[in-house]
Amino acid sequence: MIVSDDTVRDSQIPARGDGLWRSWETADMTGMIVVRDYDPQWSERFEGLRQRLAPHVADLGASIEHVGSTAVPGCAAKPIIDLDIVVSEDAVLAELIPRLAGLGYRHEGDLGIRGREAFQAPSAAPEHHLYGVVAGSKPHLDHVLLRDYLRQQSDEVQRYGALKVTLAQRFCAEGEGRAAYSAAKSALVEELLAKSYAARTAGES
Repeated sequence: MIVSDDTVRDSQIPARGDGLWRSWETADMTGMIVVRDYDPQWSERFEGLRQRLAPHVADLGASIEHVGSTAVPGCAAKPIIDLDIVVSEDAVLAELIPRLAGLGYRHEGDLGIRGREAFQAPSAAPEHHLYGVVAGSKPHLDHVLLRDYLRQQSDEVQRYGALKVTLAQRFCAEGEGRAAYSAAKSALVEELLAKSYAARTAGES
């Protein structure tokens, strides 16, 4: 079973700040989970985050990738950018942890998904989820293969987005509601992920 970050992360409301970060508000005052239609500005927000992070990890040979539903054109999603900092090996991943701490990120461990490291963004930063992964590891492949598969399958994008919209109207954003939302969509996520790996295998044969 895939463990969603929704089951272990609380929602964040970014504060306005300056310097390294600029922020925007995405809070829903009704207490419901927010799922919005695809917004082309999500790719711009990713790029803004990438440009701020890249100078601090470039010497590690790291790349920064936009993952998650906000990276899939046409997909409804919670308006929170997911990023992977991709490094070459575990030793570099360990070095990434203090590097990000120096930028105000709080290391959260793997949050139940072995092989990756999660980081809580600084309070003044735009709302986002940041992960460190090793290139070619299962957490990395889960992110990029699902993203790339959905980018090629508009019918699956609509199916996945419609489910999220329906579930967001059913569950609240706090506590058990957030966990129930994630559990209710996990079967479809697992199905899509299996299809993404199958598509990769077919492409290699």
